[in-house]
Amino acid sequence: MFYGSLLLGSDMFAITLMLMVPVFIFVFYAQNKVKQSYQKFSRVRTQSNMTGAEVARRVLNEAGLHDVEIQMTRGVLDDHYDPRKKVVRLSPDVYNRPTVAALGIAAHEVGHAIQDAHGYFFLHLRNNMLPVAGLGSRMAMPLFFIGFIFSAGAEAGGMPFLMDLGIALYFFAVLFQVATLPVEINASSRAVALLEGGGFIQGREASGVKEVLNAAALTYVAAMAAALAQLLRMLILRNRR
Repeated sequence: MFYGSLLLGSDMFAITLMLMVPVFIFVFYAQNKVKQSYQKFSRVRTQSNMTGAEVARRVLNEAGLHDVEIQMTRGVLDDHYDPRKKVVRLSPDVYNRPTVAALGIAAHEVGHAIQDAHGYFFLHLRNNMLPVAGLGSRMAMPLFFIGFIFSAGAEAGGMPFLMDLGIALYFFAVLFQVATLPVEINASSRAVALLEGGGFIQGREASGVKEVLNAAALTYVAAMAAALAQLLRMLILRNRR
């Protein structure tokens, strides 16, 4: 039993090192990239001199979404659209400032509101998956590793069913990340089109908006890669039980 536990622990460490370390580096790079892009273009004012909140309200009204509210949050880069309450929430620097970063982020969140109004498939798929994905994120790993630890006594039966249950639950968390990526990419595409079409950004401002939104999209790619790597790690460990 003890020797089996040591072998399982050695396998776990080697597989984690091989799969997760490169992903962690990618995640760190993506997070750093979005912070750098945001800081860079938070210092560049737009020629329109309109704040993120003003642009968001204008675009929402033009899309006929007069019932969607705009609220200011207290956090930094805490911008999001709440489909349940039909509210676009913007962080203070995005809400109050007329910068390239502010307009890009505000338009991105408005893009989510428009997706919601138009019944965008992947947005509604992601929203419907949220409860089970949240359960999977919370419960999958504890269940899996309890089963993994006790699988050292496989000759006595072990607890492989807990590992299988953990993998099944985590699969929904992975699907949530996969569904999130097209939602975010589509919202960014809508944002650039809305800003350019409405004349809110001019010339090189468009490239700045794209840089900010592309950096943000990279964080979702990194999150999906991390989720997939974690699922693969669980499957490998399960097969080596």
